[in-house]
Amino acid sequence: MSNTSYQAVIARKPEIIRKATNIDYAAFESGGIGFDYERMMSQVAYSLDKIHQIQKETGVGNTPLLELKNITALARQLAGPGKGARIFIKDEACNPSGSFKARRASVSVYHAKQHGYKGVVAATSGNFGAAIASQAAMRGLKSIIVQEVYDSRGIGQPEILEKTRACEAYGAEVIQLTVGPELFYQFLLVLEQTGYFNASLYTPFSICGIETLGTEIAEQVLAATGRKPDAVVVTHAGGGNVTGTARGLQRAGCDNTQIIAASVDLKGLHMASDIDFNRKSFTTGHTGFGMPFATSPDRADVPRNAARPLRYMDRYVTITQGEVFYVTEMLAVLEGLERGPAGNTSLTAAFALAQHMGRDEVIVVQETEYTGAGKHPSPQLTFAKKNGIEVRRGNPLENVPGKAIIIPECPGQINIKDIKLDSVRQSYLRNALGSIDIRVLRPQDIEFLAAETRLEAASVERKVSEIQAGR
Repeated sequence: MSNTSYQAVIARKPEIIRKATNIDYAAFESGGIGFDYERMMSQVAYSLDKIHQIQKETGVGNTPLLELKNITALARQLAGPGKGARIFIKDEACNPSGSFKARRASVSVYHAKQHGYKGVVAATSGNFGAAIASQAAMRGLKSIIVQEVYDSRGIGQPEILEKTRACEAYGAEVIQLTVGPELFYQFLLVLEQTGYFNASLYTPFSICGIETLGTEIAEQVLAATGRKPDAVVVTHAGGGNVTGTARGLQRAGCDNTQIIAASVDLKGLHMASDIDFNRKSFTTGHTGFGMPFATSPDRADVPRNAARPLRYMDRYVTITQGEVFYVTEMLAVLEGLERGPAGNTSLTAAFALAQHMGRDEVIVVQETEYTGAGKHPSPQLTFAKKNGIEVRRGNPLENVPGKAIIIPECPGQINIKDIKLDSVRQSYLRNALGSIDIRVLRPQDIEFLAAETRLEAASVERKVSEIQAGR
């Protein structure tokens, strides 16, 4: 029997992951910083036609595109003359498990079935767990979901507990943990002991499953408006949402569509901190994941992350928790759509962005998610109060992550804050250089870093020299 100590299991990680993904990641390595990302995606992932077929078999995709006429009208009242873009929303809550994560899960579970795995495992406290469990049930596979649920006091977040319920409703076994490094250890141990497939958020299978979302947006917007979308706002956390949607839009010829990533500003809260764990209110779509995965994408549970958001962002904006809760109510009251707050992150940003766009332009909110039980604003705000967080109406500028959730008094207070992408790129380069011991980069490394940061090679070389000189 294998040694199951923490150190021994972590040491076996490369072999465990190789068996659990059936991907030879080494085949795409260049021997330095870079790897052949596009070759990995083309050789490992499925074609777009095949993905459509896979998703059709389990009722995934082809979700409605809805024009938010009342919210658009409100945005125009607040905008200047000639401003106020038409706001559309892609209603991904209509997927079998209630979120766009069904697209990611559909391809991973199909691949596991085709390659003889008896079950699938995913480490997630979000909607992906329910999506994996749902798709596994349809394909006749077992599923195990490993979740961080509790802080050291044994108190669980209402949203995560709701997702536990959903996973179990679809027949999954759920392993609940407290926050900390034991999550990845338990995940590897389960993979090794069961021989199940690693249905990771970060494999090519997961990312290519989202590409249909991008192509559908392009096709549906063109049919509804006669034009391609001018901007698509994507809730950004681990980076797969941005990556897959942008790749799909590119496939559909939307070369001039602006990809705008949006996250809730949780600056100052550490996602691995037991103290901060229950101060997040909702568990995804925030900078606690958005920033680390943009600047260091290979921090994932696979050797090379197929989610590379910095390659695709044209702009990165943040909003506050209180603004998202306000817009969640706005969507329900003005449009008759009750959807989960985390999925309304991108809608909140789009409402502010639309006011600075022309009236003939089209901005698309890329997703919604189901709501109910712990995913509803009421239990989330009640939970925040129980954890000592002040909740009140006022100016969102007074919002302090982990201390005060300020819900706007009027829609005119909803605004965005731009994150400087040059600073994000600089952080990415610093992290990439810090991961290896190479003083002189080869041309292929520079080419890779240029693609990762969307900078010219000469600019990358200059920034790399500055970082190395500062060490």
